[in-house]
Amino acid sequence: QKIDVGVSVERFFEVITDYERYPAILSDMESAQIVSRKDGVAEVAFTLNVVKRVSYTLRLVERPPFTLEWTLVDGPFKRNDGRWTLERLGEDRTRATYHVDVTVGIFVPKSITNKLVGKTLPAVLESFKRRAESLS
Repeated sequence: QKIDVGVSVERFFEVITDYERYPAILSDMESAQIVSRKDGVAEVAFTLNVVKRVSYTLRLVERPPFTLEWTLVDGPFKRNDGRWTLERLGEDRTRATYHVDVTVGIFVPKSITNKLVGKTLPAVLESFKRRAESLS
């Protein structure tokens, strides 16, 4: 998924790496707690509530201001890897590309998978866009 945002790459990077603020940005996110953060690598424990409450920990590697990548440390998924890639379109214009590869460890009905892919991902991008642009 891609979205164009009316802020600088640096500002958008600040927003996507402000992990503890995720619950205020994302409606399905209940909590986000930094477990550790050093030298551009953070481990963050998230609790998400989409039909069911799910807790998981990601290892996030920050490469300012253009890339944020993550891998699963712990949780009910078989896989949860992804990245944000930011492209400078102008002084205050950014194209943000969000890629996620999630494989759940349990049977998930197709209706829930469709909701996550069809509705939740675009909403996530819009939420981060609104947050970043509100800070300008």
